[in-house]
Amino acid sequence: MTRALRTARNGAILTFVLAGLLCGSMTVRIPALSDKLGLSEASVGVTLLVWGLGALVTMQAMRGVMARFGSRSVLRVGAPLCAITLALLALAPTFPLLLAAAGLFGMAFGAVDVAMNAQGSTVERSYGRPLMNGMHAGWCVGAISAGLIGTAAIAAGLSVTAHLTLVSLVALPLLVGISRTYLPDPVTAGRASSAGRRRMPAVVYLLGVIAFCAFMVEGTVADWNGLYLRDVLGAPEALAALGYPIFEAGMLSGRLTGDRVRRRFGARGMLVTAGLTTAATFTAVLTAPTAPVALAAMLLVGVAVATVSPLALSLAGETAANPGPAIAQTGAMGYAGLLLGPVTIGFLSDATGLRTALGIAVVLGVLITLVARLLPRRGTTTAHLQETREQELSMAA
Repeated sequence: MTRALRTARNGAILTFVLAGLLCGSMTVRIPALSDKLGLSEASVGVTLLVWGLGALVTMQAMRGVMARFGSRSVLRVGAPLCAITLALLALAPTFPLLLAAAGLFGMAFGAVDVAMNAQGSTVERSYGRPLMNGMHAGWCVGAISAGLIGTAAIAAGLSVTAHLTLVSLVALPLLVGISRTYLPDPVTAGRASSAGRRRMPAVVYLLGVIAFCAFMVEGTVADWNGLYLRDVLGAPEALAALGYPIFEAGMLSGRLTGDRVRRRFGARGMLVTAGLTTAATFTAVLTAPTAPVALAAMLLVGVAVATVSPLALSLAGETAANPGPAIAQTGAMGYAGLLLGPVTIGFLSDATGLRTALGIAVVLGVLITLVARLLPRRGTTTAHLQETREQELSMAA
């Protein structure tokens, strides 16, 4: 394995880490942003919605952009913009300007999310073996680091403006430096213009449904686990706050081992098993008699669902010579689940109660299994990655 290829892999992983840090830093300081501008809960909800819609709109538009320019060019522009727009968010003096900054940050993040997954797919192909779960583990590391740094900043009395600006200033030169490690996408310029307009293979939309379900589960846990632990199981505030970090720790564990498991059992079998395990472990959360039992089950939910979205994006990248447009389509469908999930739970909770509403996560786990069984067996194993790499090398020759 060449040194350049190892450098490209490390660069891709660091991009995931820094993206998780930037996004997680915003999430950690939402209460402080609310206090700074005197926002109501509804205004906070609108801010998050604008951020999410910005990311979703960009993702949906990225098919043509990725086909024309490739992940390396998009990351070289989008990743520094992601850091800059986080600083704009921190510096916004009024609610309207906060909304504008949130929208810009969401758009930049949406471009980076698609491009870094496409770059991950390119590196994965060059290696000829699964690597995507390990890269997504980098995201977990960044998100967990954001929580720890945010906690330290709050304890030190650092203002939200100073905290997020410092994070941006540290991340910006790192992202510029990392940009030199990216690999070009395996597609020629002559084929690029039609790639973005071409209808995606049906399997891309199946993978989009799987990503939708996985992201919806992740969003449900992120936004509702604390309320469930506190209001339904009677946990103290400090104990309820542990739910999401414990879930993320489970995600990190699952992703660190996911690539080795895929090499042994194949992606299709992993997705089928992950869906069933997600349904079973979330059932354990909902039937837990006490908060500590629910927290232990939450760790297992993280392990179970951790590999689903990385696998879906990796498989989408295998469907064409240029992975960018297919990953953009799958990613956009996935993020729709991240946006719709918490809202759906809210409406169902008002009608049926929070415990019953959270049962949708069990249904989503079963749906992942059912859709995964429709995937073709070819293209879900390491052998296909190696075969794809050999075909690309022969074409280049």
